[in-house]
Amino acid sequence: MRAMSCKISFPNTDHAPVILTTHTPLADELTVQNSPILFGCRTGICGTCLVTVTGEAPPPDADEQELLDVLAPDCPNARLACQLDLTHDLKICPYGSPDHNSNSV
Repeated sequence: MRAMSCKISFPNTDHAPVILTTHTPLADELTVQNSPILFGCRTGICGTCLVTVTGEAPPPDADEQELLDVLAPDCPNARLACQLDLTHDLKICPYGSPDHNSNSV
């Protein structure tokens, strides 16, 4: 059986979309060469990889949500890239970039 894939795009950047197998951790595949997303701890506690996501993604777990409530309280589509479970195509922007939209889900 062929593995499903997801297209991760980075709107309004020079970075080409990245095609990844579903459930692949973004922290394992995204680098400064292929994306605008930076990673720190890669475990969801530092907040370095805070992004806004457009597209369908499973909801954050309780620990991630607790940090999101502190770092991006008024942004329902904020996520930690290191915690995203890829299940569908997504558009990702670094949080605070001119391209992030705090009102879209």
